[in-house]
Amino acid sequence: MTIRTVEFDQPAPGSSTQCSTGQAWARVLPPQDRQQQRETAQRIKALLRERNAVMVAHYYVDGTLQDLARDTGGCVGDSLEMARFGANHPARTLIVAGVRFMGETAKILSPEKTVLMPDGDATCSLDLGCPADEFSRFCDAHPDRTVVVYANTSAAVKARADWVVTSSVGQDIVAALHARGEKILWAPDRHLGSHIQQQTGADMLLWQGSCVVHDEFKADELQALANAHPGAAILVHPESPAAVTALADVVGSTTQLIAAVGKLATDSFIVATDQGILHDMRQRYPGKRFLAAPTAGTGGSCKSCAFCPWMAMNSLPGVERTLQQGSGAIELDAALGRAARKPIQRMLDFAAAQRQPVRASGELERDAALFQNFGPA
Repeated sequence: MTIRTVEFDQPAPGSSTQCSTGQAWARVLPPQDRQQQRETAQRIKALLRERNAVMVAHYYVDGTLQDLARDTGGCVGDSLEMARFGANHPARTLIVAGVRFMGETAKILSPEKTVLMPDGDATCSLDLGCPADEFSRFCDAHPDRTVVVYANTSAAVKARADWVVTSSVGQDIVAALHARGEKILWAPDRHLGSHIQQQTGADMLLWQGSCVVHDEFKADELQALANAHPGAAILVHPESPAAVTALADVVGSTTQLIAAVGKLATDSFIVATDQGILHDMRQRYPGKRFLAAPTAGTGGSCKSCAFCPWMAMNSLPGVERTLQQGSGAIELDAALGRAARKPIQRMLDFAAAQRQPVRASGELERDAALFQNFGPA
C-alpha cells in the first residue's frame, strides 16, 4: 500500500484573506479484479444481514460501492441525504462509505447507532483546512456576524456555528439571513461562499478554504472542451472557481446536477465535479453522454483527474473488514454531538418550511414571520 501526498489551501494563522499551503496524505489502495469484487460483495451482503447493518455511500466513492449500497437497500446520496437515511432506517449499524465528516454527521443525527467507516483516515481538504480551534478564534473576533458553515466540516466546527448548510440550500438560507439584516461569517469553502455572496448580495466574511478537486477545474480548458462539443450543457458544482461557474448552464449541488440531466433538453453534458458522480448519471440516463470537465492543473498529471484522493480510500475490502472487526467506529462526545445537531436541525427545519406553499416557488426572500420560526441564530 502506497501513500499519496495531497496539497490543499489552509488560511494563514490570524488572516481571513490569505492562504498558506497545507499538506495531507491519502492511501492508494491496490485494485481488485472483477471476480474478486463480486466475491467480496457477496460476503459483505451476508455480513450486512448478520450485523443488522445498512450501507450509505456518497456519489464520489467508487461505483462498486455505490452499486453495493443500492443493491442491499442502502442509500447513495450527498452527505446529508446519507445521514438522514441512516437516521430513519431501522438498522442498528451504519456503514458510511465517504469521508470522516460524513461519518460524524451520521453519528450526530443517529447518536444511538453504531457508525462505522471503511477507513477512518479518509478526510476532506475543507475539513482539514478549517481547524476548530482556529475557526473558533476567527468567530470570536467577529461576534457581530451569524456563523454559517458548510456541511464539509468537523463536528466541532458545526458545534460552533449558528447554521450548517449544504450546497443545495445554502444560498436560500444566506438570502433569508441577509433579508433580515444579518451579516454572515462563512466557512470553509471560499468558492461556494463567493458564489452565494454574488447571488444574494449578502455581507459575507469568508474563510479561505477550498476543495482539492473542485479548485483544480480550469476555465480556459473548459471553454475549449465546450467549443469542441457545442451542444453539451455544462454542469458545475459551486465549490469550483468563479471563472468556471461563469461558464455553466447549471451551477448546483451533486443532487441538483443529477436532476438537471433529466430536465435539460440535450443528450450531452460536461460535468465539473468529482468524476464519481458520472457512475450515477450513466446509470440513471444510459442514453446520454457525459464528459468529465478538465482540470489540467499543477496538482495533477492528467488532463481530467477530478477524483478525491480520500474518497478513493473507500473500498470493498475496507467495508468487509469493518463489518468483520467493528473497526472504524465514529465516536463523539455526547455534548458535542448535541451542540452540532442544533445548527443542522435549524437547516432541516428551514428546508422543510421551504417546501410549504408560503410564497411563490423559487423566491429567495421569505416572509419575516416564516423565518421567525427558527429563532435567533
